[in-house]
Amino acid sequence: MNDSTALVTGANKGIGKEIARLLVAEGFTVYVGSRDAGRGQRTVDELGAGARLLVLDVTDADSIATAAQEVAALDVLVNNAGIMSGDGPAPEVALDDIRRTYETNVFGVLAVTNAFLPALRRSPRPRIVNISSGTGSLTWSADPDREFAAHAGAGAAYRSSKTALNALTLFYAQSLAADGFKVNALAPGLRATDLNERAAASDGDPAEAARGAVDLALLPDDGPTGRFVSWDGTPVPW
Repeated sequence: MNDSTALVTGANKGIGKEIARLLVAEGFTVYVGSRDAGRGQRTVDELGAGARLLVLDVTDADSIATAAQEVAALDVLVNNAGIMSGDGPAPEVALDDIRRTYETNVFGVLAVTNAFLPALRRSPRPRIVNISSGTGSLTWSADPDREFAAHAGAGAAYRSSKTALNALTLFYAQSLAADGFKVNALAPGLRATDLNERAAASDGDPAEAARGAVDLALLPDDGPTGRFVSWDGTPVPW
């Protein structure tokens, strides 16, 4: 084990759990962010030495503040927690679904990142990785030759939340570049998770996407910042 620390939000399952697993294997002390203490502790027990439970609800200000007080120094923050509430196109999506999605996927990332910035500033190599989605790429969504355009604007709440997350990624990267931060977004691809029925039926391995996130977490000092990349490292257009 080295002396590096990481926090992964939504780490008790899916891609987040696999990111935490890989970071532990890299020698990090990893805070497993989980809304549910029981689920989080089971993940910690599974991951073994190096994993630490951090009860964290990214939509609750008190939970975020309490969690931030428990972490004195941090080298890597992976904003992985995300939800999909409703899958309709913009003319049909319920406002409550949009609000709920943005609370986790956008406002939650803002709140958590800002709360843990003091801890990250204590690191000689601070890294922030935001788990986005290729469906949040406006370029791809407007391209008639890509499958996202064929969806005719479906999943408007989730997809637009990831577009907003991409913008925040770029703005954080620009704002924090002088302080040595590397801030990037990852498109993990379709993975076998409980995000929605299509994902649940997929044979995409979450661990494959997790590897891409960890690569961004381990970027060297001359690595890129303010980028949006796919799980295999190839660039994704904003």
